[in-house]
Amino acid sequence: MHEQIFAKQIIDEASKHGKVEGITVSVGDLAHVPADDMRNILVSMTDWNISILNYKATVECDCGEIGEPKIVEKGHDHNVFKCRSCGKLMPKILSGEEIALVDITLKDE
Repeated sequence: MHEQIFAKQIIDEASKHGKVEGITVSVGDLAHVPADDMRNILVSMTDWNISILNYKATVECDCGEIGEPKIVEKGHDHNVFKCRSCGKLMPKILSGEEIALVDITLKDE
């Protein structure tokens, strides 16, 4: 159900700009809704062209490592990940958990 809430917010924001033909949404690897699920729900709720940009997460571990985590388990509304260097579970997320509307294409009238 979370994906519907995120999708509705994106749809509402895009619709403020006029008659929408398509949108581009960025989804981080550690977002609450996986990129494929986000795309599917947006397609089911609109007749727009939907593009999804999936991007890698960055974490910072107590061992000093800053970089992409190793994702151990990715589920709906949860992720388990660890440091690629030392293996510590759930290091601090620096980026990669966001879902954002990044581009809107409007219909020519």
